[in-house]
This record gives sequence, structure tokens and C-alpha cells, in this order.
Amino acid sequence: MRILLIEDDAMIGRSLTRGLENHGMSVDWVRSGADGRMALKSEAEEHALVLLDLGLPDMSGLEVLRHARATRKVLPILVITARDGLDDRIAGLDLGADDYIIKPFQLGELLARMRAVMRRFHGQAQSLVVSGDISLDLATHEAEYKDMKRILSAREFALLRVLMQRPGTIVSRAQIEQQIYGWGEEVESNAVDVLIHSIRKRFDKDIIRNVRGAGWMITRDST
Repeated sequence: MRILLIEDDAMIGRSLTRGLENHGMSVDWVRSGADGRMALKSEAEEHALVLLDLGLPDMSGLEVLRHARATRKVLPILVITARDGLDDRIAGLDLGADDYIIKPFQLGELLARMRAVMRRFHGQAQSLVVSGDISLDLATHEAEYKDMKRILSAREFALLRVLMQRPGTIVSRAQIEQQIYGWGEEVESNAVDVLIHSIRKRFDKDIIRNVRGAGWMITRDST
């Protein structure tokens, strides 16, 4: 899952980036409201969720939020801020924030709130994605396929999640790379192939179907 982090504090930004990447996410980090607005405006980027600080150096995060919703940007936005005033929380929620978390916070709570926001966004009741014979626990990174259970590495989890978000649909190499790697990350030409091989080795070759010359997919129904 690819995350857009809009946060000007270098220490917090580095800590969040490291923590989220350790949980299988790719983080694009910008430090100003202007850069955040530009990233949100881009149609080429496929961010699954935005973490937005309110105390940005050039403009309020509320202004970034207002602009995102005014331009009909449809993606979850979770506000992270040191401002604990009721008026700020009300303003953020009324402008279209999906949730609000006050600094300082533990990474575990942030991850839980992110999962909750994503569940609501996708109309899910629990942190379990199921497609055919495959189930993926978003909280534990445990995958199950035909009675085989394995805990996936961060990258394996990220790749399988991308495919499970679009069951029955061919997902190209470029689409996978765009969603599991962030800005500036060097991606080996065979990185996706290596991850898919690793997942198949953990379970079975049929867990992910190869469509030659087009990409990969998982089936929607049980086989």
C-alpha cells in the first residue's frame, strides 16, 4: 500500500516512514502544504491513504484538506497533529478528514486507525481481505491459501494486497511497482518476479496466475 505523508517535522517524518515501511507500506514524504497539494493533484500517483499534519510551514493542513476535497480527490485522509483543540478536530472532520489522531501517538494505534479508515473506505467490516481461496489479514500480515497459513514479509504482503484489491483483473508490472515502491526507490527489473516466486514457493504456484505479456492476477472465485 502506497502512503502519502505530509509532515514537516524531520524526526517524525523519518520515524513514520521507517515504521510504515517495516509494515509493508511504501511512503512518499513531502514537507510542505504546497508539495502536498501538488502530490494530491497528480493523477499519475496512486496513493491509498494520506497522513496529513495540520501545522505545516507554508499553509495550514486544513487548507490542503479543503483543496483536496474541493477538487473531488477521493481517497482516505487521516489527520495527524499536535493540535488537540475540539474546534480543530471539528473543522478537520467537517472538511472531509476520515479520522484524527493526536501527537504523540504509538505506531500501533496509527496502524489500527489506518486499517479502520481503509475498511470503511472499501466497505469492509473487518481487517480481513478474502478472495476465492485466499485470505489476507491486514493486521498480522498472515495469508491463508487452501489451509496453508504463512506470515508474509513486508514486500510480499504489499504485493499480494495489491492483487487482492482487484481480484479477477490483470495487474501489470508497472501498476504493481507504482503501488508498492515509493519515490526515489531503485527497483530491480526482476523485483516483482522475485516476490511472486517467493509467495508461490510459500504456498502453491496457482495462488498467483501469470498472464503472459500482460501481468498477474488472482482469481475471484475458488478453484
